[in-house]
Amino acid sequence: MSQQFKETPQNAITESGIARVIPCKELDIGDPIKWLSLGLRDALRSPGLTFFYGLLFAVIPWLIMYLVQMTGWHLVILPAMVCFMLIGPFLAAGLYDISWEYEKNHKPTLSHSLKAMKRNAVNEWGFGILLLVLMIFWLRVASLIHALYPPYLDENFESLLPFLALGTIIGGLFTLVMLFITAFTQPILMERKVDLATAVLSSVNAVWVNKLPMLIWGGMIFTAVAIGFVTGFVGFIILMPLVGYASWHAYIDTIVTKRGRDYE
Repeated sequence: MSQQFKETPQNAITESGIARVIPCKELDIGDPIKWLSLGLRDALRSPGLTFFYGLLFAVIPWLIMYLVQMTGWHLVILPAMVCFMLIGPFLAAGLYDISWEYEKNHKPTLSHSLKAMKRNAVNEWGFGILLLVLMIFWLRVASLIHALYPPYLDENFESLLPFLALGTIIGGLFTLVMLFITAFTQPILMERKVDLATAVLSSVNAVWVNKLPMLIWGGMIFTAVAIGFVTGFVGFIILMPLVGYASWHAYIDTIVTKRGRDYE
């Protein structure tokens, strides 16, 4: 399968003293829907692997909420959702591998997908550490917001509203930053032996060039996470593998190569 470019490769970061930037193509506003349809196709082709990773994605937020209940800090529910969105791209490597195997006309296996992190191990683990640092930073900000809550106020919606609004605004801005950083970093590191700075800058560049389609895509991901929480994490069993598969197709559709990909 060879990649066809719909537009001339774009590069919003013309110069970088940190690393090179892999160009991207200009996306259409309807491309996120196409990515989801391709992701659904991959999910239906590998139901066993999809269920395995879906179950994994369901257990992780359950543990997060269990910790929230143990601490009694109800105001950290929103930060917990953001943390899950931070961890998601790192854990989705196995799902990317499954879609990649289908691209190469191979039959995906669990053992092969679990080895996905080893292809560019140093930089991929560096990406994991980066996500961990950002997650800790967000938790510290969330703790500061929680500390501002006066202890003498009743825990009703009217009293909590100012702090929920503040947390939502800050969390929204933080999530937007994370969309720029994480949108394509992990797939780039998986497919190409490049350094972490190159992958991150290429992701930032691709999101900046395609702001509207990527905002729609980010909104879809956030909606999937929200539905997962509303359904008591059961929805994650289906939705998170779907997002993972679709994210790989988003990468293939966005980040260009010097030569077309030909897996046959």
